[in-house]
Amino acid sequence: MLLGEATHGTEEFYVVRAEITARLIADHGFRGVAVEADWPAAARANRYVQGRGPDRTAEEALGGFVRFPLWMWRNRLVALLLDWLRDHGRGAGFYGLDLYSLLESMAAVIEYLDGVDPAAADRARRRYACFGGLDEREYGMAATSGEQDPCEDAVVAQLAEISRRGAILEGAEDEDARFAAEQNARLAADAERYYRAIHRGGPAAWNLRDTHMADTLDALAAHLGGAGIVVWAHNSHVGDARATEAGRVLGERTLGQLARERHGDAVRLVGFTTNSGTVTAAREWGGPAERWELQPSREGSLERLLHDRGVRAGVVDLRGGAIVADELLERMIGVVYRPEAEIWSHYSNVHPAGQFDALVHIDETTALEPLDRWAPAPGTADTFPFGV
Repeated sequence: MLLGEATHGTEEFYVVRAEITARLIADHGFRGVAVEADWPAAARANRYVQGRGPDRTAEEALGGFVRFPLWMWRNRLVALLLDWLRDHGRGAGFYGLDLYSLLESMAAVIEYLDGVDPAAADRARRRYACFGGLDEREYGMAATSGEQDPCEDAVVAQLAEISRRGAILEGAEDEDARFAAEQNARLAADAERYYRAIHRGGPAAWNLRDTHMADTLDALAAHLGGAGIVVWAHNSHVGDARATEAGRVLGERTLGQLARERHGDAVRLVGFTTNSGTVTAAREWGGPAERWELQPSREGSLERLLHDRGVRAGVVDLRGGAIVADELLERMIGVVYRPEAEIWSHYSNVHPAGQFDALVHIDETTALEPLDRWAPAPGTADTFPFGV
């Protein structure tokens, strides 16, 4: 069950997804929550959920999320979800699907191997030393420009070794820890390719990222014995790209498309939309969290259609396409909001009935409250302390 969001900063989307998730776990036997977040940071949160690790509170367990945008996962509603999973989740876990954490994942592989096979840990250190202390984006730029040889052979070799070890020792050690280490090695291999691809342009980087998320979801499903998994990710990942301009024109593939292609009727895609209200977003990539007024949705958009039809808070079944059969504009706001260029930055042409199985529309929504502070409101002194 893939649950989307039209923005990365809307309170109601988190509330409704948490309610749906709780029902799926409590009443239908789902065993995992997989989110658009880095594997190592989510793994720390999962250790708290499973009653392991040193973190005493959910807020502490979210301390692994140190990468922009902090508010996406470091917020009160995710903390409440972790506490619910810990107290009522019947063993269901919390997992990350994304691939930004190249350096953290390599460090996690070495840490795991240090505990089970120091000689293998030394081999991993030598392979990963190829990156020469560069951060992910520095490495991608250097490898693409020819200033540094790519580290693809090194990360692929490390993945192959840890996968062979897993096949040999499966059942002879902590299976969850072994699986997590192998996923970190796989993430490092995929992220190495991703950080080179982002400097070349085109759809390659996007497709690498969503394919990694789909592969991680499949690996997680196998690890959980085929039990149901709830996915939390943006509409742009959850929706089927074949019904969008990005898919038809740019050749982008999405997690939702790949899940449908691989698993057919065992998958449901649910989009979330809003017409107006407030949203948490940054002014630019890497900037602090700010509360923005959403511009009312544009004429000719899916959101305006639902607003004009009087949907204030409801679920729209899109199967059969009778309600929204036509191509429409659809608004997608990520971590950056540019209201002055909204039509170019945040709208795309889609066929909603092909993109999703259902929509949750909440006409007026409110900005997600970060655990860390919002940026100062306009006019506040520059010396006022704030964090993302």
